[in-house]
Amino acid sequence: MAEQTLTNLTREEQRFEPPADLAEHANVKEEAYARANADRAAFWAEAAERLDWGREWDQVLDWSNPPFAKWFVGGTLNASVNCVDRHVAAGNGGRVALHWVGEPDADTRSITYAQLKAEVSRAANALTALGVRKGDRVAIYMPMIPEAVVAMLACARLGAPHTVVFGGFSADALASRIIDCGARVVITADGGYRRGAPSALKPAVDEAVEKTGEMVRNVVVVRRTGQDVAWYPTEEGGRDVWWHDVVDGASADHTPEMHDSEHPLYVMYTSGTTGKPKGILHTTGGYLVGTSFTHWEVFDLKPQTDVYWCTADVGWVTGHSYMVYGPLANGATQVMYEGTPEKGRWWKIVQDYRVTILYTAPTAIRTFMKQGREIPDGFDLSSLRLLGSVGEPINPAAYVWYHEVIGGSRCPIVDTWWQTETGQIMISHLPGVTAGKPGSAMKALPGVVVDVVDDDARPVAQGNSGYLVLREPWPAMLRTLWGDDERFKETYWSRWEGLYFAGDGAKLDEDGDLWLLGRVDDVMNVSGHRLSTAEIESALVSHPAVAEAAVVGAADPTTGQAVCAFVILRDRATPAEGGVGGADLGEELRRHVAKEIGPIAKPRQVMVVPELPKTRSGKILRRLLKDVAEHREVGDVTTLADSTVMDLIKSASPSSKEE
Repeated sequence: MAEQTLTNLTREEQRFEPPADLAEHANVKEEAYARANADRAAFWAEAAERLDWGREWDQVLDWSNPPFAKWFVGGTLNASVNCVDRHVAAGNGGRVALHWVGEPDADTRSITYAQLKAEVSRAANALTALGVRKGDRVAIYMPMIPEAVVAMLACARLGAPHTVVFGGFSADALASRIIDCGARVVITADGGYRRGAPSALKPAVDEAVEKTGEMVRNVVVVRRTGQDVAWYPTEEGGRDVWWHDVVDGASADHTPEMHDSEHPLYVMYTSGTTGKPKGILHTTGGYLVGTSFTHWEVFDLKPQTDVYWCTADVGWVTGHSYMVYGPLANGATQVMYEGTPEKGRWWKIVQDYRVTILYTAPTAIRTFMKQGREIPDGFDLSSLRLLGSVGEPINPAAYVWYHEVIGGSRCPIVDTWWQTETGQIMISHLPGVTAGKPGSAMKALPGVVVDVVDDDARPVAQGNSGYLVLREPWPAMLRTLWGDDERFKETYWSRWEGLYFAGDGAKLDEDGDLWLLGRVDDVMNVSGHRLSTAEIESALVSHPAVAEAAVVGAADPTTGQAVCAFVILRDRATPAEGGVGGADLGEELRRHVAKEIGPIAKPRQVMVVPELPKTRSGKILRRLLKDVAEHREVGDVTTLADSTVMDLIKSASPSSKEE
């Protein structure tokens, strides 16, 4: 790949140095890199000592049977105890754990650690009464309400692995996950609120459970919206019970068991190339060490004073690692919001709750860019001291906007790379140590060993790009795919012996800093040059008229593939605006990409569209755009947040096309 990739496509000259006060009082400083390099096992053992253990481990890492790792071998702990009980025991029971904000304005709750401990204990007792035992799997299909967090922690307390399924997924998707992991109980709600209106959940659960035969014993339902739902009462041989009936009256006293460090904590399903979702298995000890330490390290968390907000849904791994387990293990006070990023709502929450750390996705940032800075400028965001980005590479233009408009040009931005499979952040700059470089994730965190290699697994030189690999095991790594060790080995460990590779490309710039290029599947081959969609999209968004962009490679008889771009304009831009010398915007954007990257990357075609095809987690489905670019029938749209988007895109006309 390195020989074929167009290297040095862009170079970012801006640097944002760490604020002096943050650098002086940073949780992790420069020396951590050298300490980790000298003795990785000792480094992670010290990180593990931040948790409470029932029994200390005998061995930090057992890597005798790769790729199957065991961390903190022989140790026992309970994730729920580490996230709740120990903070109460330390005298911090009165500290707020969750400031919950519902989508309807009047719906708010602030829950202390003492209250959370009582609720988790009640839920654990209720699940026990329903027959849930250690090792049983529980499916959770819920909106962003506190009961979702309570349910996860109650399962962890019992040693019952949970699988949280995003509340926007279909009944078929939910059923396939219940069947694959053998869940005996499903926890859900009558519905949740999305974009101002109740959105039903229970009907999808009913449909899914019917597809699972006799597998599911009980469905526990939280009353959130008050919608009418079909009901199958247990006293009549059915399966449904109300949360308030079984949890509210349960005892708030629960004695937790300590679980082996390698006991399964949860299964998280992610898309597979075969169509069958992959069940990523994370276990207890290493995962909790990795997530809690990196949360404290990367976000420089000060639990006594910070108010932390990760905007991810609990149905995704970011919600698991950096909204539930990492922050709560660290005793953080955090915000949990039920709704979507409506105009002004996020900034009112930041203002009202004096949020100090905000962790969100580039998709959301670009949405706010599109709306214009006048909206966030109308709120007091002075409480913010650190910003984070997650989910995909953040383009430099969005990074700078985030820094200047939301961060007031004072907040460092941690641009984090990690995956469902890695469990924890792997690459990010440390906010008190290194300067931020817009668009670059910078370098591997202390204790993490990454490399960029070519097709023969040789490290590439600075200024070149290749495949991102991990050379050494890390605590929060996936242990296997649920029920399929062979697929685990084939998917992640088969390309090069001893190297973990999950499909991402990366570039090492001239300073040795890492730039993530996205999935190698999203690389185009234009006249023998392999081009990254991420870099071309970044160049397009750097134009002042463009809010978002997606790029695909479409079949071309001359060049093999040609670059086709789909762009969303900022609110005040139109296709006719911004032209140079009378040219329309599409033609200007083609020239802009050629100037920013090089003529080889110049799009053959630019289409201005009202929206991009995104899943409910915000990921762009480029395969559907490729169908449009190649004039094919559009494929499956069931995973889109809004399937009507494709009709709007197909009706859009090209703004520019090279003849």
